[in-house]
Amino acid sequence: MVSGAVFIHGSWWVENTRFMDRRPTFSHLRCRECGREYPKEAIHVCEFDFGPLEAAYDYNAVKEILSREVISQRTRSMWRYRELLPIDGQPSVGLHTGFTPLVRAKRLAERLGVRELYIKNDAVNHPTLSFKDRVVSVALTRARELGMDTVACASTGNLANSVAANAAAAGLRSFVLIPSDLEPSKIVNSLVFGTNVIGIQGAYDQVNRLCSEIAGKYGWGFVNVNLRPYYAEGSKTMGFEIIEQLGWQLPQHTVVCMASGSLLTKVHKAYQEFIKAGLVDATPASIYGAQASGCSPIVTAIKSGTDVVRPVPKPRTIAKSLSIGTPADGYYAIRTMQDTGGTAEDASDAEIIDAIKLLAETEGIFAETAGGVTVACARKLIESGRIPRDESIVLCITGYGLKTQEAITEHVGAPALIQPSLREFEALIEPHTPSTLN
Repeated sequence: MVSGAVFIHGSWWVENTRFMDRRPTFSHLRCRECGREYPKEAIHVCEFDFGPLEAAYDYNAVKEILSREVISQRTRSMWRYRELLPIDGQPSVGLHTGFTPLVRAKRLAERLGVRELYIKNDAVNHPTLSFKDRVVSVALTRARELGMDTVACASTGNLANSVAANAAAAGLRSFVLIPSDLEPSKIVNSLVFGTNVIGIQGAYDQVNRLCSEIAGKYGWGFVNVNLRPYYAEGSKTMGFEIIEQLGWQLPQHTVVCMASGSLLTKVHKAYQEFIKAGLVDATPASIYGAQASGCSPIVTAIKSGTDVVRPVPKPRTIAKSLSIGTPADGYYAIRTMQDTGGTAEDASDAEIIDAIKLLAETEGIFAETAGGVTVACARKLIESGRIPRDESIVLCITGYGLKTQEAITEHVGAPALIQPSLREFEALIEPHTPSTLN
């Protein structure tokens, strides 16, 4: 056994005991606009300028603790980077979440005409097969630290699944509020965990506004409202893992799908924090955003040369998980892309479906519609020359395809039907079988 290790839920949690009495690395909340500091409570908006609050860290303390060697000895989960996550103690929710595969996608690279392509595959994340398990693990761990016993969310599907599952495992009461027209499979994937599912007859933005009112009245821990500063930080772990899995270097180009825009900004924050912590050298790392054409307010702003994000009142796309017409982090996503030398693209429903099939047929990865958006937009960025063909590219796939199978059911064909007869089987396959020489 490793010295100082603790056995937690079937995995070895390695803790270097000489750091047990260290000063905390998570120091406070800070307004992203004016920089005012706030205590580490269930608040998410600056009272002076209404700017969003985010977690701030003591990077000198982080440097004293984290090294590549320390990280490599820890359990293979997102919590191996816990000093750069907004919790005070040890994690208590989602202990097996994260450290998903970074797949070298050689066959897809060949189809796209690029030299070096990777898939960061959160379609196999634990426990609900989407990157939302990362953010929920952090939010619910922090909710417990704040003494909350009821957690909730506004969701377009994946977040609802993750809150329901992780709350069940943590023994917390949960409520998930969703647009009533979500994919049936995503609704079932919340109901099965015994959560309180409430369908709202309206768009996501209306659901989100209602959740803000409920959070204010009942004091529940809404992961993407009053717990948002903690919740959003969980996305950084995808960026941390990409760097580590690439051999401690930044990818030259990263493509991320956008709903609120938060994931894109947090992947960039992850890259910057590893530089600040001395874990990786600073090298150029452009970040690109991807949206569905039927709900692309951030991309529209980028293409129009403005940072003003105009709401989309009625999203119309099969990529329902990205259907947020008023993206809370839209401005920050635009600024991130501009600052890193990236840009954004959108894809039609037909392009999304083709991209889902392309990824599945070349790499055996079945992505949900959001993943189809990422691949389709990356393809357009490559073909237009905005992403060079001879540099390293990472595509972030955020959810599993069985969650949105309704979107492609009519586009993948049907099984061939025959009687249980060898003759019928031979008649079926002979036109597709190369002739052989005796």
